[in-house]
Amino acid sequence: MSVSAGGTRPVVAITSGEPAGVGPELCLRIVERDWPARLVVLGDIELMRARAAQVGSTVEIRAWQPDADVPAGVIEVCHQPLSRPSSPGRLDPANGACVLRLLDRAIAGCVSGEFAAMVTAPVHKGVICEGLGARDSMPFTGHTEYLAEHTGAPRVVMMLVGGGMRVALATTHLPLAAVPAAITPQVLEETLRILDADLRRHFGLAAPRVLVAGLNPHAGEGGHMGREEIDVIIPVLDRLRAEGMHLVGPLPADTLFVPHTLAQGDAVLAMYHDQGLPVLKHASFGGGVNVTLGLPIIRTSVDHGTALDLAGTGRADPGSLFAAIELAIDMAAARAAA
Repeated sequence: MSVSAGGTRPVVAITSGEPAGVGPELCLRIVERDWPARLVVLGDIELMRARAAQVGSTVEIRAWQPDADVPAGVIEVCHQPLSRPSSPGRLDPANGACVLRLLDRAIAGCVSGEFAAMVTAPVHKGVICEGLGARDSMPFTGHTEYLAEHTGAPRVVMMLVGGGMRVALATTHLPLAAVPAAITPQVLEETLRILDADLRRHFGLAAPRVLVAGLNPHAGEGGHMGREEIDVIIPVLDRLRAEGMHLVGPLPADTLFVPHTLAQGDAVLAMYHDQGLPVLKHASFGGGVNVTLGLPIIRTSVDHGTALDLAGTGRADPGSLFAAIELAIDMAAARAAA
């Protein structure tokens, strides 16, 4: 794990995200807490200074020097220049590739051990693709896919953390009609293996208990409401239980999220995006964290978008960013102790 000069605090990289969005000004707010880590913002230092002036912040911003001793209350910026100056709320495709360079720098630092973890502010997929000259294809489909490709991870799992819950997804951004075919025995088994392994490695759980949702209402009700539970989900769960995994289910999703049931597990595996996330976001909106499991590095992210309408106003809520930083630090500590 990378440590700061003269200390044992982990170094955590924070990518500032879309320059026209709220990411840069949210990064300015990190001085409001005393963190058990050294935080380094990856972004354009002149953009950070300009945004500070726009929102009335007097925080000191310095270029990051790994071996320097920096006093509390200073923002350290690892300078990654923009192609053109950016204005709040005004997307500019010319800076799309610059946003990807932030990710490349953070990935390289995490892989080399320079950074213990990375935290990502929101990006705008459309402007990145436009900036890369996309016409008929999407060269950038999102943080998660980009990180998987550039770290060589064969499969990753999205997990949201908040409201006292950890909710992972077997499938992510698919039309509802495509979900059943996407939940194959291989996909489900690989997802559960990644979830179990990273709950142990990054969350310090010696024997994680996973509550697995069924796909159909009432978990299929013995085949009367669908056979995916009988044909796919139950055989996979039985096979992994025989190996020693602690798996409960498949459970009806409409009663899975009641407190009594949640208390029996350490995480939930939902079969599709809108099965699990509405409950978690209701309980934690503005303070939830997106975690990418299955990577060789630690990555957490905010659970909101670029909020272009709030950019430059100083009114954006840093709660989700703070929660993402806290979780990244905790995960790095658990990984170092393993």
